[in-house]
Amino acid sequence: MRLPPLAALSAGLLAAFVGFASSFSVVLQGLVGVGATAEQAASGIMALSVGMGVCGLLVSLRTRMPISIAWSTPGAALLAGAGLPEGGFTSAVGAFLFAATLVILAGLVKPIGRTIAAIPLSLANAMLAGILLPLCLAPVKAVAAAPLEGLAIVAVWFLVGRWNRVLAVPSAAVATFLLIYLLHAGPSGGAPIVPDPILVIPHWSLSAIVGLGLPLFLITMASQNIPGLAVLKVNGYAPEPGPLFTATGIFSLFCAPFGGHAVNLAAITAAICAGDEAGPDRARRWWAGIVSGLAYIVFGLAAGWATAFAAQAPVLIQAMAGLALVGAFTGALTGTIAEARDREAAILCFLVTASGTAFFGISAPFWGLTVGGIALVATRLRA
Repeated sequence: MRLPPLAALSAGLLAAFVGFASSFSVVLQGLVGVGATAEQAASGIMALSVGMGVCGLLVSLRTRMPISIAWSTPGAALLAGAGLPEGGFTSAVGAFLFAATLVILAGLVKPIGRTIAAIPLSLANAMLAGILLPLCLAPVKAVAAAPLEGLAIVAVWFLVGRWNRVLAVPSAAVATFLLIYLLHAGPSGGAPIVPDPILVIPHWSLSAIVGLGLPLFLITMASQNIPGLAVLKVNGYAPEPGPLFTATGIFSLFCAPFGGHAVNLAAITAAICAGDEAGPDRARRWWAGIVSGLAYIVFGLAAGWATAFAAQAPVLIQAMAGLALVGAFTGALTGTIAEARDREAAILCFLVTASGTAFFGISAPFWGLTVGGIALVATRLRA
């Protein structure tokens, strides 16, 4: 039996490290933002990491393609800015289950997947940009609250980014954890490394389903699953979309009762596993998907320690989350104004979403998409 290519192994490890380190803080902030306790957040992060690891391993093995699976970073950003839903975290878990079911249906029923793909990119980007804006302001607030520490994290992110953009956020994450370790309360106060899985019985709230579940589904599809397929296609792989959507939806369904919000195709780290970094032999790059899956499982099993450690300096973790989202915000804002005829409707969607204002208990992203959609239809009818 031939040994796995060394380049594919290193690419898989790099993809897992970048994926986990660059967005761990965002996912933590998202789960806490919708009412999760520290223990529930650790359980959710473990469920997501293990779920996306097993899912990535299985689909890569099944398709013999470097399929990289990740948690929904834009979805976590949505949770962080949406506020506590009516009914608390149990209502959020109900929304997670609803979103996972829609992803499964999008994989099984082709017209649903085509409908999601037909949502104008300007509106999808505007909603995402509106969600990300308040979170991307966190580094500025961190510098105001803790100048030396905040500036040190920002400096590492900026300087490493001039050399290697992919490693900028992971390097800032390492700097953040070092600062917490050296200047704050120490490792993690005796917290267990492997968190206890906490089963959350969902509460079905219409406002949470409409305000969280539906936007989570739309963002996951538009910002993760569809771009993830595009990255694979650019690198010479053309898997059938339906089974991949269904697989990620099923794993999301399993993760949700333990606090995990969404598992989906990776977009940024997919380029590491499917690109030239994984070796010249395209037919053997699938090993990168296997290795990244195994690494995610290992990272997930340490979620208890990482969550307790991060809780010792929430301001720095929020700053780290904001830096991790700058690239996504830049791309979303560019996409918002890219199409001239849709620009006014997209800006309205962005403004309503960024306001963070909830009506009837339903969070701002739903209303942003609604207002933007009405304005877009009106503009096109007038044209």
